[in-house]
Amino acid sequence: MELKEIQRLEGHTDRVWSLDWNPATGHAGIPLVFASCSGDKTVRIWEQNLSSGLWACKAVLEETHIRTVRSCAWSPSGKLLATASFDGTTAIWENVGGDFECVSTLEGHENEVKSVCWNASGTLLATCGRDKSVWIWEVLPGNEFECVSVLQGHAQDVKMVKWHPTEDILFSCSFDNSIKVWADEGDSEDWGCVQTLREPNNGHTSTVWALSFNASGDKMVSCSDDLTVKVWGTENVGIQSGGGFAPWRHICTLTGYHDRTVFSVHWSREGIFASGAADNAIRLFVDDNESQVGGPQYKLLLKKEQAHDMDVNFVQWSPGEKPMLASASDDGTIKVWELIS
Repeated sequence: MELKEIQRLEGHTDRVWSLDWNPATGHAGIPLVFASCSGDKTVRIWEQNLSSGLWACKAVLEETHIRTVRSCAWSPSGKLLATASFDGTTAIWENVGGDFECVSTLEGHENEVKSVCWNASGTLLATCGRDKSVWIWEVLPGNEFECVSVLQGHAQDVKMVKWHPTEDILFSCSFDNSIKVWADEGDSEDWGCVQTLREPNNGHTSTVWALSFNASGDKMVSCSDDLTVKVWGTENVGIQSGGGFAPWRHICTLTGYHDRTVFSVHWSREGIFASGAADNAIRLFVDDNESQVGGPQYKLLLKKEQAHDMDVNFVQWSPGEKPMLASASDDGTIKVWELIS
């Protein structure tokens, strides 16, 4: 197997923090599109040319955020883009005939917003920030957003929020070394923390930077400043909405693969998860069918040393028939990769 670099994309004038593939692209003749966001206060929209296969910047979203844009996320329909910024706001952009307009601005966090994520149905949006809080917003008609819950529970800066792929259960990870699981607790319509994954139950021993789910949603992978990648599992995903919560348990810890902070991890629909780290490298892991009892159930598929000239801040697999991997770096570039066997 080889991770082949397809293209190196330049344009941002500061570190690239994050990116997100538009889920409504990459099939039925619709060219793949992704958004990237940067310390240069802008968001760039990139589109693949169907005939040449090459990427070009189609739009630059600027003059809205006045500080670093830390996170970006497309709604499931691909029509709206949410961008979270160190200026304390989250902006909602709508694609109107190829032009992106800022149609709503969500305010409430005391300071830097670190992450934004839509739920699977596009009816809820979550944000988190340095103020240690997680906010849940309901998406109303006419591009209105109403805060329905402010979740306090983390003791430090919250680095990422991620909705479960099939259930309305929210996960957050933090500088306090923990992952928290939040659910709407039935009758009261109030959200609460239903589980915290941390030491001593095989949790991370330093900042948890990111997490990602497999396609079926019964496994989760997390990565940390403790240089490890951990895999977690749950039983009976489908019953969780029926009022019963199935707790998550530690499956295995992958250690020794990165020698600096692991900032990003993402699971592909094909079951390969990628990690990106401050050692400038990307690693790919896959299910290990021959694993020993009690040993890690995942093995290294390949490693790409010096994937970038500086820290790899973010990795994400694309939608579509033939998944590509995109990576974002402190070196100011984005790279698009293809996994070739």
